[in-house]
Amino acid sequence: MTFKDVFKSSFLEKAAEFSILDVALAMLLSFAIGLFIFYVYKKTFAGVMYSASFGVSIMAMTMITTLIILAVTSNLVLSLGMVGALSIVRFRTAVKEPLDIAFLFWAISAGIVIGSGLIPLSIVGSVFIGIMLLIFVNKKSNDTPYIIVLNLESDEAENHCMKMIKNKTKKSLIKAKTVSQNGIELTVEVRLLDMSAKLLNELLTINGVKNACLVSYNGEYAN
Repeated sequence: MTFKDVFKSSFLEKAAEFSILDVALAMLLSFAIGLFIFYVYKKTFAGVMYSASFGVSIMAMTMITTLIILAVTSNLVLSLGMVGALSIVRFRTAVKEPLDIAFLFWAISAGIVIGSGLIPLSIVGSVFIGIMLLIFVNKKSNDTPYIIVLNLESDEAENHCMKMIKNKTKKSLIKAKTVSQNGIELTVEVRLLDMSAKLLNELLTINGVKNACLVSYNGEYAN
């Protein structure tokens, strides 16, 4: 055994196989793509509480995925071990917005493609996905569903209200009806003709209507 054999390390030999320039370029590109994904997420966010940490997590996820793919593609044995190590990872954070899932998969996919060396695919694909999301997510709909909640005194008042609602809306659908000793509570999903709340004022003029409430409805509704 020579003096050089004592300090010989397989770890250092593996480190020498990597190109620092290639790794730096891949990480810089993944950072740029992650920044673009974060920008699209910020522009298309339509929720109530904006989370800046989620946007930063998207950028980090793109870079981390790129780093993992660079390591996996360099060594077959390492790739098998990486699959086993990542299989025990579990995420417990609930995703509140369905669109956030698309951004998570976008970040992971971009990192995988960059790490695999398919740079043109990552750039063209990310630009296409970003433009598509900016166009369709920010598109305003003129057919927004609303919910009208009415507190009524009698069946006669209910009949008059439903007749007026059918005549002055595009579509109407009874979602719920509650009858008690205090009267009737009626919940109706409607599509307004001119996106105006004047219908609510007209409903209050009907005899037997105690109060009326109009709220925006963003849940599942029947077409």
